[in-house]
Amino acid sequence: MLRTILSYGTLAGVIVGVLMAATIPFLHNTPAEAYGMAIGYATMLIALSTIFVAVKRRRDAQGGIIGFWPAFALGLGISLVAGIFYVIAWEIIQPFLPGDFIGEFVNGAIAQQKAKGVSGKALADFIAQMAQLRRDYANPLHRLPMTFTEIAPVGVLVSLVSALLLRNRRFLPARVTTGA
Repeated sequence: MLRTILSYGTLAGVIVGVLMAATIPFLHNTPAEAYGMAIGYATMLIALSTIFVAVKRRRDAQGGIIGFWPAFALGLGISLVAGIFYVIAWEIIQPFLPGDFIGEFVNGAIAQQKAKGVSGKALADFIAQMAQLRRDYANPLHRLPMTFTEIAPVGVLVSLVSALLLRNRRFLPARVTTGA
């Protein structure tokens, strides 16, 4: 199982890293920036579809039977490896991005709050939170786990759905080949 986790996790991690590197430069300071989060999560789903494939192949190799917990554990293992690759990819890509990523994020969040009409103490508290986020993001011990939490929920969700669907041996049953 460890070999499956490492191979499919590496594949998912490479896919998500390559897709991130390919899409982020085009989304920076463009009208498409508003869609950046949707595109980011779509690339995660594409990469983490390897979980479904791995669980299905494992089930087929076991005679068409896999329990929920083994399937879920396999998916979580793949998610963990893919998440590590995701974090590494972000750390490699981020310094090459034009501008100040976290500064632009913080300024945009503050502008959104002001546009909503937030003012006074509520706005001051939000600005203080954003200043703390900026400080935390500068520290890799904070930034790395923050980055990992972007992909982790997607991995858990894909693992859960894959385990739920594929524990039923009638769902996408293995093809029976007959010798001719």
